[in-house]
Amino acid sequence: MSAIAQTPKSESPAAVVPSVAAMRQSVATASTPTPSWNGPRTGPTGATQKNLAIICDDLRNGGILGVAQGVQEAVRSLKWNVKVFDSAGSPSGRAKAAAEALASKPDGLILVGTDAKVMGPLVRPFSSLGIPIVGWHVSAKAGPVVNSPIAMNVSTDPLEVARISAMAAVISTKDHAGVVIFTDSNFEIAMAKANAMADVIRACEQCTLLGIQDVAISKSAEQMPAVTRNLLSQFGKRWTHALAINDIYFDYVVPELIKAGLPNDSISLLSAGDGSSAAFMRIRAKAFQTVTVAEPLNLHGWQLVDELNRLMQHQAASGYVIPVHLVNSNNINVDGGARFQYDPDNGYRDIYRQIWKP
Repeated sequence: MSAIAQTPKSESPAAVVPSVAAMRQSVATASTPTPSWNGPRTGPTGATQKNLAIICDDLRNGGILGVAQGVQEAVRSLKWNVKVFDSAGSPSGRAKAAAEALASKPDGLILVGTDAKVMGPLVRPFSSLGIPIVGWHVSAKAGPVVNSPIAMNVSTDPLEVARISAMAAVISTKDHAGVVIFTDSNFEIAMAKANAMADVIRACEQCTLLGIQDVAISKSAEQMPAVTRNLLSQFGKRWTHALAINDIYFDYVVPELIKAGLPNDSISLLSAGDGSSAAFMRIRAKAFQTVTVAEPLNLHGWQLVDELNRLMQHQAASGYVIPVHLVNSNNINVDGGARFQYDPDNGYRDIYRQIWKP
């Protein structure tokens, strides 16, 4: 657990921050109900009698669990077999999961929530055997993973997810915002999202970036209560907004805010992923959390299976990237929100089944 102080502002063109009016429009667009399907409609028919291995970085993470469940739902349509291996968020767990997954002799490998650079040496034996590999949230960019055996990173645009959540914080500011960002330096994608959020906050005249807190997601349960108490002690009423790269941090922030006797609207919690059921419940109850930029976890599970099906049949990955979707109290009852998840109402299941139909 540590604070990342004075992180330099990104100089990349992607870090250019729009006007407040443009932010309002971007947030409004991201908050609209899901439009009709704009992903692939053609591809190879479903391969037969395939065995998949899924390596999940930590199944305690609701986003990772949701994707794994989506994969399992999708493979039932193809009658494939699937085995799930949980790394439990530790280096030794990743090595053990990779070894066990390789021993299962899969036809394809899916990495869920792991870092491509960290997993690189562990998945090379799969690649050397010609086993195609795809991942979810394994890199800071959606699409092909550069210099890696991982053919495709299935994700919404992580940086756009981060910016939208930060923009939502900016446009919600009535007076002066004091912002803390929670991230996990073990993951490239997490740091990229944190820096993108920080760029937006630093460009906001009425906002102050109080700090960036580095807390490993795998250790959030044990560390976040103390981190929250320290922030309340250090900043008091100056702390008005919290941004996080994952909803899981807020699972442990909210109880401390309640213990401190703070009213529900005293601190606004906004997450740049992944749209957990707990986040949906907090948003619906208006209990501190106001926003989550939710991932279509189940849909991404189906996409991972489709990408592997293409690769197994020596075709290129589709490269599809679904638009960013922001969940707030105004739209929480559509697109799966009544079931405490973001599940786009665009018919993607039937579309994938039609693609795979013999």
